Amino acid sequence: MRPIDILLAVAVNIAWGLNFAVTKLGLGEMPPMLLVALRYALTALLLSPWLKWPHGQFRQVAAISFTLGFLHFALMFTGLSGIDASVAAIAVQIQVPFSALLAFLIFRDRLGWRKALGGALAIGGIVLIAGAPHEAPDPFYLSLTILAALCWAVSAIQVKRLGQIDTMTLNAWIALLAVPQLLLGSAVIEGDRWGEVLDAGFWGWASVVYMAVAVTVFGYGLWYRLIQRYPVTTIMPLSLLAPTFGVAAGIFILGEPATLEKFIGGALTLIGVAIVILTPPEKPAEVAAKTDSAEA
Repeated sequence: MRPIDILLAVAVNIAWGLNFAVTKLGLGEMPPMLLVALRYALTALLLSPWLKWPHGQFRQVAAISFTLGFLHFALMFTGLSGIDASVAAIAVQIQVPFSALLAFLIFRDRLGWRKALGGALAIGGIVLIAGAPHEAPDPFYLSLTILAALCWAVSAIQVKRLGQIDTMTLNAWIALLAVPQLLLGSAVIEGDRWGEVLDAGFWGWASVVYMAVAVTVFGYGLWYRLIQRYPVTTIMPLSLLAPTFGVAAGIFILGEPATLEKFIGGALTLIGVAIVILTPPEKPAEVAAKTDSAEA
């Protein structure tokens, strides 16, 4: 990779990592679903130039907006409201093993022992953090974060089935369609809490702008370009920087405790995710050979 592209990739992951701390601060002033709804409303406005009609794909895009835009972020932000940002940054990484497992179950992608080992390590790391005798995260909110990771994995499968579509167009439609879903969900689950939005201070509104501009428009816009320019195996390992920066932001910006369980559990989870990401797909000949030997 060119040095400038490496710097851009690091900058994107810093933006994503800091997002856990920034969102946590925003959740101190706004309810979770309304915060996401405002984030997506601004995102839809910023991405409106890419809002082109997805011919023959609208139903699939609408389904993705429900899984990713509504379920994932509603669960993620509600979970984050009750646990440390540093814990959430680690726990949500279980989405990578979830994706590998779903790809195996749905597309019959080869799982292999390496990916299975990576998934087991990732889960083991989260279990270690959850079972910490001191400063253990609330199991309910941690469970919501893990469910959010599962929803992200499901949305990844939906995107894979979608076929060719401009990524910015997809993000624009997800944002636009997610707003009414989140507003309805907030009204039903959170009740009338618009007063908190009107009374929100700097961090409430700053988090909305940060998520829309830094995380979505800047972050995903640059990341997609890097993926188009370089092999996925070169780019994806760099995404492990995001949870690392997320943990650091939680500890140094929010003053969250730096426990031994958090460091060991986080390391196990990131190692497991790295194994899943770095395990190359098996070549057809290798798969055929294994199938033949299994049938022999």
